[in-house]
Amino acid sequence: MAIKEIKFPPKVLRRARNIRVLLMDVDGTLTPGVVCLQTFPDNSVAEMKVFNPHDGAGVKLASIMGIRSGIITGRDSAANARRAREMGMEFVIQGQPKKLESYKAILIRAGVTDEEVAYIGDDLPDLPILNRVGLAVAVADAVVEVKRAAHYITTVAGGRGAAREVVELILKAQGKWKKAIPQAIA
Repeated sequence: MAIKEIKFPPKVLRRARNIRVLLMDVDGTLTPGVVCLQTFPDNSVAEMKVFNPHDGAGVKLASIMGIRSGIITGRDSAANARRAREMGMEFVIQGQPKKLESYKAILIRAGVTDEEVAYIGDDLPDLPILNRVGLAVAVADAVVEVKRAAHYITTVAGGRGAAREVVELILKAQGKWKKAIPQAIA
């Protein structure tokens, strides 16, 4: 399957020029939104999540190019923490169904303003942050309210490379994309 180059709207590119921090939800954004729970005979439960390697490579590339990243998620999951660590994310906040207070704490910790933050979301708990950030992004399969709040809607669904698409958008807007390509690591 051939992949088309994405033409980002000029208005969105202008917003992306100022981004210093990229934050995102996990379920439905970094994953396809499916939570798999396996019950064992002793009644213990294990969770499995599916992450897209393109997102991982994109977030790593963002870090190499000076864009800080993180997650704010309502679920608390060892899989989330591990994947965030593998991607080099600086901000990892889990178990926060009301995400705005965590977002405000990250602003202070990172020393940035709302205009310098991009956020990727898919569902209603993401709206308070999406309504504040400089670049609000909805994944292609987000709920309609999130799409309405977004400055940009990805061409792919959550868990299908949406975060990687947003990294490309930011780096292209900042004139860093061509320098980033040779820096890409798996």
